[in-house]
Amino acid sequence: MVNKLFEQELQVINVGLSSFAESIQQTGGKSLQLDWRPPASGDRGIGMKLALRVNDPQVEAANRTAHERFLSAQPILMGVDAARNAIPNLGERTLLHAGPPIEWSRMCGPMQGAMIGAILYEGWAKDPESARDLAAGGGLHFAPCHHFGAVGPMSGVISPSMPVWIVKNQDHGNLSFSNLNEGLGKVLRFGANDASVLERLQWMGAVLGPAMNAALRQLGGVELRPIIAQALHMGDECHNRNAAASSLLFKRLTPALLKTDLPQSDLARVLEFIAGNDHFFLNISMACCKAMLDAGHGVAGSTLVTAMARNGVEFGVRMSGTGDAWFTAPAPMVAGLFFPGYSPSDAAPDLGDSAITETAGIGGFAMGAAPAIVQFVGGTPQDAIAYTREMYHITMGVNGGFTLPPLNFDAAPAGIDARKVVDTGIAPVINTGIAHKDAGVGQVGAGITRAPLACFEQAIANS
Repeated sequence: MVNKLFEQELQVINVGLSSFAESIQQTGGKSLQLDWRPPASGDRGIGMKLALRVNDPQVEAANRTAHERFLSAQPILMGVDAARNAIPNLGERTLLHAGPPIEWSRMCGPMQGAMIGAILYEGWAKDPESARDLAAGGGLHFAPCHHFGAVGPMSGVISPSMPVWIVKNQDHGNLSFSNLNEGLGKVLRFGANDASVLERLQWMGAVLGPAMNAALRQLGGVELRPIIAQALHMGDECHNRNAAASSLLFKRLTPALLKTDLPQSDLARVLEFIAGNDHFFLNISMACCKAMLDAGHGVAGSTLVTAMARNGVEFGVRMSGTGDAWFTAPAPMVAGLFFPGYSPSDAAPDLGDSAITETAGIGGFAMGAAPAIVQFVGGTPQDAIAYTREMYHITMGVNGGFTLPPLNFDAAPAGIDARKVVDTGIAPVINTGIAHKDAGVGQVGAGITRAPLACFEQAIANS
């Protein structure tokens, strides 16, 4: 039998170093290279922890509970109010920020610039210099948005007077919040804080926020999952591409706004602002995803990932079964396309809470539904579909409410399982904007990055 084996054409499956497969091919043999890495980056201790949690009946039951709560969530956009009124227990001198906890001295340039702008907006300081002194002097409390059920893009700053969207999960009863999107250009979330930025924020607080609240009262709230589902069928992925979702929301809001007693001049400016901002829905999408994931948070023993967030210094992950703990690693850089005049040397590390969309199974996980996104973040339509297909390997299941036309209307992968990330070595994909490393310059590009594997390995090690 052995002799007959050597008489046959040699066909080899090679696991590990590709050089072995290359040697076989160079001599005329056939070989298939299997891309495999040891679980937990080869860490034996974490690997043993992982092994004990695979097919464990208690972990499997906890994951079913967490995943079902996440999938059954029914987020409703209820209204808009000042953060101090809407967000429970938000202190008067508290400023919320994106990502895991970070103190003032370690904040990146865009986040420090945004904090200075928020201080000026609140009237706590008269100029940027005194605002910086106040921030550095210990008189303020800085906290992650996620600690208050909130999310914010890029710097993510939310101050007590700022208007926030209020989303309620009708199934589980939990609330989530997000600030209102300022549009593109010179904006607070990228660290700009000059007079034009503050004037826009004041208008948003005095006119836009109350107008949105009045319209939502007319409507009795707006169900968000149907808007996202329809937008996915129209070429959005509801993170970096929100043109369809913003238009769908605009169609819902406009008749309601016309029924309010808003002055004609204010009504015209509100409609013009929304119509001119294709990212208007982004912050709402984020709050929707936050409400869904918080419904699945806090299930003892569950390895469902319920948050991925970045503060421009660290990338942080939270897991359902580990409560309020953050598992962090250095924030990665973003590989992508840069606007004219900018290059990777201008970029800040990954920044913002907007990866909550990927955590919930849209954004980068649903790129297959938005092939045009590659014109913004780089790659090809085939790459976009490949990213989505890859994410099925690290999720607990799919979201039947979010289907993807280019993938034959398959349901989107949903519910990241930290065990599967550690086992496969496949890191969650995120498509994102790229902020300039200096405050106030703004967005300099967009691209693709991956969540650091070390965050998930820490989560499993501490589960």
